[in-house]
Amino acid sequence: MVKAVVGEESQLQLAEDRLSRSSEPAQVGLVIGKLNSALDRGFVFDLVPTQNDAGQPACSVLEPAKDNKKKGSKSKSQTSDSSSNLVIDKDWVAEHARQVSRMMVGGIKVVGIYVWASEAAFKNSTMVLCQTVKGVAEAASTLEDDLDVRLLIHICYSPRRWTCRNCTLSSNITSSSLRPCDFKMGRVLTSLQTFKCLYNFDLRLPIYQEKTSKSETLVDFLCNGISNYVKELQGAKAVIDGNLVVNDEACTTEGLHEVELLLPFMKDMYIEACSQKDVVGVVNFTGSLCSFSFLNSKEPISQAVADIKDDIIRSLRSRLDIICDEADEDPGPIDNEIKEAGNDLASEKPVSQLVLHSLRKNCNLSLPRRVFVPWLAGTYICDYLQPSETLE
Repeated sequence: MVKAVVGEESQLQLAEDRLSRSSEPAQVGLVIGKLNSALDRGFVFDLVPTQNDAGQPACSVLEPAKDNKKKGSKSKSQTSDSSSNLVIDKDWVAEHARQVSRMMVGGIKVVGIYVWASEAAFKNSTMVLCQTVKGVAEAASTLEDDLDVRLLIHICYSPRRWTCRNCTLSSNITSSSLRPCDFKMGRVLTSLQTFKCLYNFDLRLPIYQEKTSKSETLVDFLCNGISNYVKELQGAKAVIDGNLVVNDEACTTEGLHEVELLLPFMKDMYIEACSQKDVVGVVNFTGSLCSFSFLNSKEPISQAVADIKDDIIRSLRSRLDIICDEADEDPGPIDNEIKEAGNDLASEKPVSQLVLHSLRKNCNLSLPRRVFVPWLAGTYICDYLQPSETLE
């Protein structure tokens, strides 16, 4: 449970000004920041509005049907406002969270949603808001999710005020799923510490005759390999600025901190695999990955290491997800050499979707490159480009 939340004043004030100038009666979007279970605190860096493909808001207000026959002491505007409800495209908000989470680096995550609406519309829509928060949490989950709550920020325009609530991610959403927490604005981004890690990986994954599914594709196989690699990476020791991390003390020095991960010595899986009779092939997954992590001044240095490890795994998985998304949208041309690698059915598929057991020749699959773009107060977000693309 998060007891207190601090929002970056400069960014949230810009968001409030943008909302107040808009003519939209309601808006929903993502909350970018980080939650720390050890401190029982949350930090909000920015708000990102959610729009659909047509550029329209993913949230609208449903007004009650007008009935001219009914009369009462309240005015029409009062009656309409007190009965209004929010209509939210929950699936679209969740998809937006999934895509945005790919762009986040270590220590910066999608931690909830915000809603711009009247007090009455908010109170009448708590169930749909909780469902939306839960969908966002599932779409943007990470390895280091040790909290079963996300944030729901309500920006009320009449009267103008900000409130923040914990939303419990339980299987059964009830009225008790929302609990208030303290919220204030301050300077958060300027106090962040920056950690950078250049990580080289070389995974050699054996393809077994019996253990590997006959219909398993290359991407499926790599996803399983990355999942199995998580335990090994989490057990790695870290060296920061030349010093081995051995305790949970806070980082007191300024500037960019260089991180090096030291993995335990492992026997060569490639040599072991080739010596086994039931191995029919080997997938060599290798490359270099640059990772960033941003740490609040009150968090221990071990949190930066955990965020770096989480960022490495999320980046690898995101690249595979992007390849699968693009393959589903447009398979594109297939290289002649790849066509010869399998049968006629496999030759119609992109490399990522080729079935491992159908391959008869070597083939290569290049993952998208990770490009960092300056964001807020020295922080970064990232984008993924295909090897042939350039960033403009």
